[in-house]
Amino acid sequence: MSKTKILVVDDEEDILELVRYNLLTEGYTVKCTPTGEDAIRLALSEPLDLMVLDLMLPKMNGVEVARILRSDPKTRQLPIVMLTAKCEEPDIISGLQLADDYVTKPFSPKILLARISAVLRRKNDAGEKDFISRGDIQIYPQRRRVDVCNEPVELSFSEFQILMILSRRPGWVFTRSQIVDGVRGDNYPVTERSVDVQIVGLRKKLGSCGNYIETVRSVGYRFKENL
Repeated sequence: MSKTKILVVDDEEDILELVRYNLLTEGYTVKCTPTGEDAIRLALSEPLDLMVLDLMLPKMNGVEVARILRSDPKTRQLPIVMLTAKCEEPDIISGLQLADDYVTKPFSPKILLARISAVLRRKNDAGEKDFISRGDIQIYPQRRRVDVCNEPVELSFSEFQILMILSRRPGWVFTRSQIVDGVRGDNYPVTERSVDVQIVGLRKKLGSCGNYIETVRSVGYRFKENL
């Protein structure tokens, strides 16, 4: 585990030290910075396995940092766990669109460590060896790559996971809670609206194949069976 490098970004010194101490205790390699600008510089200049990112940063906030990282090929797939004192639904939705997990302050270090471990485990899960082909969509689990009409499409971690869940069983209806469980683990506190936002973003990125994901009213979503 010592080779797993995590960057912690928070402008509160006590929070920075708390997270740093607990990560070091678990055997992770840890780097810290209090600014979003430095976080971007570090992420682009050296390999990282995960970033713990505070939402409320001076000058450049966590959402801005995450957007920049998601737009760069070098850091597009970098797992991000968002830390924030905000707990209103719009902030959670905003965080989930760009991050792989979301923890509100005040938080238990044990819960944060468990969330980090779960995100890293999902990242390292190779999945199937072969690609999945559904109509004009090809999914390569090991490379976390998706091609639509033979052109690569960049998806966030959550969007990729949702596509995998639905495409593995065409025709099966998944409830929103089942989708959340499959992406984030059992009993993850996220609203149905958050899932809907992820689906909207996924459909948009899939372009002409966005209609492969069908809405089942009052139940959830399914991947079209006959293509």
